[in-house]
Formats: sequence, C-alpha cells, structure tokens
Amino acid sequence: MAGAVPVDALEVRAYRIPTDAPEADGTLDWDATTLVVVTASAGGVRGNQVRGMGYAYTDAAAAGVVSGTLAGEVLGENAMDVPRLWDRMRRRVRNMGASGIAASAISAVDTALWDLKAGLIGLPLVDLWGARRERLAIYGSGGFTGYDDARLAEQLGGWVREDGCVRVKMKIGTDRRVEERRMRVARDAIGEAALMIDSNGACTPRRALAMAELAEGFGVDWYEEPVTSDDLDGLAFVRARLHCGIDCAAGEYVFGPHDARRLLEARAVDCLQIDATRALGYTGFLQAAALAEAFAVPISAHTAPALHLPVCLAAPGCRHIEWFHDHVRIEAMLIEGAPVPRDGAIAPNGRPGHGLTFKAKDAERFAV
Repeated sequence: MAGAVPVDALEVRAYRIPTDAPEADGTLDWDATTLVVVTASAGGVRGNQVRGMGYAYTDAAAAGVVSGTLAGEVLGENAMDVPRLWDRMRRRVRNMGASGIAASAISAVDTALWDLKAGLIGLPLVDLWGARRERLAIYGSGGFTGYDDARLAEQLGGWVREDGCVRVKMKIGTDRRVEERRMRVARDAIGEAALMIDSNGACTPRRALAMAELAEGFGVDWYEEPVTSDDLDGLAFVRARLHCGIDCAAGEYVFGPHDARRLLEARAVDCLQIDATRALGYTGFLQAAALAEAFAVPISAHTAPALHLPVCLAAPGCRHIEWFHDHVRIEAMLIEGAPVPRDGAIAPNGRPGHGLTFKAKDAERFAV
C-alpha cells in the first residue's frame, strides 16, 4: 500500500505497584495494582523512530499474550491501519477466549497503535478523531470499605475542596448498619456535592434495593453494580425498581462491543461504563459508545483517567471520567503528561497522540 509505515517493534513490560494503603470493596481486597505497558514503534518522517504507548490495568499474564500471540499480527503491518490490526488481533485470540486477559492485552496494543498513528501524523488523538468537547468533568472515586471514617472523610472531602469535583463515589459492602454510618460520614464531608455508591456486584437484587432505599436518604443519585453485571436479569430488575432519582450504572467488565450490546438490550443500565483498558482499547471504546448512543444511553469512562481523556473528548454522550484514587496516583507518578484537575474537569495537553509518556526508568523498581 502506498504510504504504508510498517510497525517494526512491539515491546511489553508488566509492573506491580503497591497501593498507598490496603484497599477493598464489597467483594475483593488488594494491596497492589498491576500495570501492563505496550510500546509500538515505526519509522517516521526522515527515518526518525516514532513510538506509541498503551497500557492496561490487568494481570501480568497479559504481557505474555502481547508478546506471544498478538505481536505476530502487528509486526510488519501498516501502522496507519489500526482497525485492520484490531480485527487481526481479535481473530487470533478466538480459541484462547476473547474476554478477560486477552481483551486487556488487545486493549493495551490498540491504544499504543492509535498513539503511534497520531504521532506519525503529528496530531493529538482528539484532533484525529474529532473533538466533541474541550474538557470533561471528573468524579472522585475511592472511599474503600477498609478505610476508617477519618480516612473516608478526608479523601472524599478532599476531591471536593481541592480538585473542585461536584461528584464523588464510595465503595460499599452489604451490611446496612455499617453502610448507613459510612454514607453519613461521606455526606458530612462533601456537603452539597453528589454522592455515588458502588457495590461491585456484592448484593442480591433484593438486598440491593434495600441498600438503595437507605442510600436515597443521603441523596445518592448513582448506584454502580448493585448486583454482578453477569446477572443481566438481576441488574435490569434492580434498575426498573430504583427511585427515578438514582441511576443504575455498570459496564466495567464489558470486554468489547458485544458485551456492551447485551447490557443495553437488557435495559440494565441508565449509564454505560466503558473501560478502554478492557473493552478492546480505543477502537472498542468508540464502538461501544456508538452503540450506547443508538440506545440513547449516556456513557462514563471507568478508571484510567489519563488514558481515557482523548477518547472521551471525542466519544458521543460521555458524562464524565472516573478519577480513581489508585490509578490517579500511579499515573501521576509514572506518566509524564497525566492530566491535573481544574475546577472539577481535565483537559488535553495538546501534544501528539494521547500526549502521555511512560517513565520507564522510574517504573523499573516495580517491574515484574
């Protein structure tokens, strides 16, 4: 093909970064986050090397899928044909299972390829896709169930006072008495800001409705994964019975447009969450966003705020980006160009691609 620029290198590394304190939600606890970083390279103008970077918060096993399975579908191929390479990668993982680890591996490669393409052209990604907005609201997210009341209040209140967030989200468990106390602490800390809760699928449908009734008294207007998103009937059951002032949200385990379609067809969500580090990268994110638009359902980006910023500025119907404590900390520490909130929103830095550079030397101490 005339003007083809072959991908001549695809590198991958995994890093395990300890959390700043033990973290937990309604179903899981953890003390570290694994980051898999992919770098794709191609020759640019006058023979200079251009590099694109992508990443996923996933298991270190995804690095093996990139190097052992996906690299052969990308190396030597035209870096400008990202959708074609996306198709090739999806076909290659068919027999290993296209969700989970394989999907996150494709996601990291796809975002690296889009960053590479935009770098070769010399444009910010949002300009390559076409911007719908100049900046996007964030909501503070954390409030882990293992925090004591003082830490909970400090974190949630800090997002409102220091970052200008008008929305914050906390994790909740299944004990009504405990969560009533914690929601009261949260409400006192954030004042008039909107309060969001996330069960991470810990509840049964009826227990979720009981929790929603309790949450309504604290002005909660967003209930995320009240039941596991694998239970589409259960999720739709809860959504249909929530008070009209509370949105039902899910989608962080959407591993591509087909998963998104199933949630939408089940009428299971008022807002579809999409995670580009799981949902097959920027390509999958934009496809899922288009499906949501067809169903008249808004979207929200799940975690990884630095990576999501350009695609959220271009995607239809995007409400906000999750300013997730753990990922914000990692991106500020290891990624040059990570966004900084101003008045509760973030904006691009104007650099080519997604405008992010991974600090490999700083990250080496975390290498797996």
